[in-house]
Amino acid sequence: MSVYDRLNSLGISLPPVAVPVAAYVPFVRTGNLVFLSGHIAKRDGKPWVGQLGGDLSTAEGRDAARAVAIDLLGTLHAAVGSLDRITRIVKVMSLVNCTPSFTEQHLVTNGCSDLLAEVFGDKGAHARSAFGVAQIPMGACVEIDLVAEVA
Repeated sequence: MSVYDRLNSLGISLPPVAVPVAAYVPFVRTGNLVFLSGHIAKRDGKPWVGQLGGDLSTAEGRDAARAVAIDLLGTLHAAVGSLDRITRIVKVMSLVNCTPSFTEQHLVTNGCSDLLAEVFGDKGAHARSAFGVAQIPMGACVEIDLVAEVA
């Protein structure tokens, strides 16, 4: 089953690449690796604002991280032409906008990691970091970047 068949079965359509709002590019390819810039969580096309452990629950954060993963897949598709060319999701780094006492960054980030595993199977298993931070651009609740290997 192709990656696109899996996406279709999950009811996911890939969004276009977001236009950067600062001095960076959405992705850089070097050799067989593609580095995607950080993508913030969005809901209804606007930053998904909030703080985990404050006005957002872990479950809401997980949903936000899943939404980020879908945006990352759209950018990855634009970067390589076909997601079927991805041989491995190498690394995911997640920043979670949270209160100082919030300790479930890893559970929030599972929203992204679980979707990558659903879409890519074993190729979606990746190294990962999940950090709690005091703030993210535009007040977004989650920001995630990704490194993938391409055939």
